[in-house]
Amino acid sequence: MLSRNMLCSLLVTVAVSFGCNAVNAAEPLKTVEAGQLTYGTAATFAPFEFMKDGALVGFDIDLINAIAKQMNLKPDPSNTQFSGLIPALQGGRTDIINSAMYMTPARAAQVDFVPYLKLGDRVVVKAGNPAKITGRDDSICGKIIAVTLGGIEETYARADAQRCTASAHAVPTILTLPTAQDSALTLRQGRADAIYNSTPGTVTLLEEVPGVYEAVGPEFEVTTHIGIAVNKGNKPMADAIGQALAKVVADGTYKQLIAKWKLPPSVSMFD
Repeated sequence: MLSRNMLCSLLVTVAVSFGCNAVNAAEPLKTVEAGQLTYGTAATFAPFEFMKDGALVGFDIDLINAIAKQMNLKPDPSNTQFSGLIPALQGGRTDIINSAMYMTPARAAQVDFVPYLKLGDRVVVKAGNPAKITGRDDSICGKIIAVTLGGIEETYARADAQRCTASAHAVPTILTLPTAQDSALTLRQGRADAIYNSTPGTVTLLEEVPGVYEAVGPEFEVTTHIGIAVNKGNKPMADAIGQALAKVVADGTYKQLIAKWKLPPSVSMFD
C-alpha cells in the first residue's frame, strides 16, 4: 500500500513542492464548474488519450476517472490541441491538464505537476528503414524528423539538431505537426525519415499498423516523468489530486490500468 509519506517523497524527488497535507476545510477546493473536475486533454496520443469509435479513451482517461471518483467529482474533459492546454489552464477554463504532459523545466515554470508515470522514447522509422537510421545518434543528422508541436519530442529533436551542428554534421530538418498521428502519417507517406515517439505510443503504433513502422536504436530519456498539471501555486488542487492518486494506487487500480493499456511495468512510479 502506498503511504502518504511515500507519495510525498516521490513528489519531492521530482521537484514538486506541494507537501501532502490534507486540504484545510477553511480552504475548500474550487473548480471551474461545481461538482466537476474539468480537464484539458489533447486526444491524439495513444495509448494515453485518443478517440476510438467517437469516444475519448486511453490510460489517462481511465486514470482521471478513478481520481475524480475519489474526489467525489464528475470528470469533464475538454479536448483541444496540445499547444492550447497550458493557456486554457492559465485562463481558468480547466482545473487541470490530463494529457501525458512531460515535466520539463520550461513547463514547470508555468504550471505545477503531480507526477504519475515515467516514460522513455523511441526513434521510429518506416519498415525496412530506407533512411538507414540507427537511433538517436549521428545517423539522424541531415534527416527529416517529424514531431508534435510543443511536445517533449520537439525538445529532443532540437537538441539533436544542435548536437549535429556542433559536430559539423548536416543539420536535421524538424517538421512540427499538430498531433502524433500527423507525425506518424508524415513518416508513412515518406515526407519524413523518422519520428520520436514515447515507448508506449510506439508499442501501440506497431500493433495497430503492423509492417508499416519499426523502432530503431535503444530507448532514450527513460527517467522522464509525466504529470497532471495544475495552475502554478494551486496547492489545494495539487494536494487533492495527489491524495486521490495515492488511493488509486493503494487500491490496485493504477496497476490494473497499466496492464489494461499494455504499458511496460517500468512506467510505474509506485513499486
